[in-house]
Amino acid sequence: MQPIRELQETIGYTFRNPALLRTALTHPSHGARNNQRLEFLGDAVLELCVSRLLFELTPVLREGDMTRTRAALVKEDTLYAIARGIRLGQYINMDKACAAGGGRDNKSILSDALEAVLAGVFLDGGLDAADTVIHLLWHGLLKGDSAASDPKGALQEYLQSKGLPTPTYVTLEESGPAHKRRFQVGVLIDGAEAARAEASSKKRAELEAARLALNLMLKAGAGNEA
Repeated sequence: MQPIRELQETIGYTFRNPALLRTALTHPSHGARNNQRLEFLGDAVLELCVSRLLFELTPVLREGDMTRTRAALVKEDTLYAIARGIRLGQYINMDKACAAGGGRDNKSILSDALEAVLAGVFLDGGLDAADTVIHLLWHGLLKGDSAASDPKGALQEYLQSKGLPTPTYVTLEESGPAHKRRFQVGVLIDGAEAARAEASSKKRAELEAARLALNLMLKAGAGNEA
């Protein structure tokens, strides 16, 4: 099981109450205190946030088109694809039989866990926090491409929409023994560091840095609009 700190970096949100995230990542096979109730709430949170994002990002769509688009964005197949993109399965607590039976790549288990995580974000940080995470993870699909789980592409697209230059990535530090290297990477926007992240490979560190940078820019944009 990978540390949940890595998942928090991936979704761009750090829980003030980590117990919420642990519950969201607990499958019913692992015990009575599981993610089923959070999954119920997360379904509603996701639909509301996607509705608001569609309303803001697609002003030319009519109501019927928005309804059909929302249905596609919140369906199980989409949740499963995004959950796989962020490697959610490796963080879920489940019993050995469930894991041995393919539980970590099961469509229903992964989609339910993702909704539970979104509910956890909502309970921990409010609707704006959930909205930011959903915008980050669903960004590519909301923009009509397949880059929902491609934070580097999402960041570049966001910067282009703001008339800003393409980001660059620099390795700031390498540490650890040869068999267990750690890489710290920074993402620069117009020559200034926007975020940095550390991971077991340069590629993963770049992805995490891009997620963090985009998350910060989205939050800053929301704050400026308030």
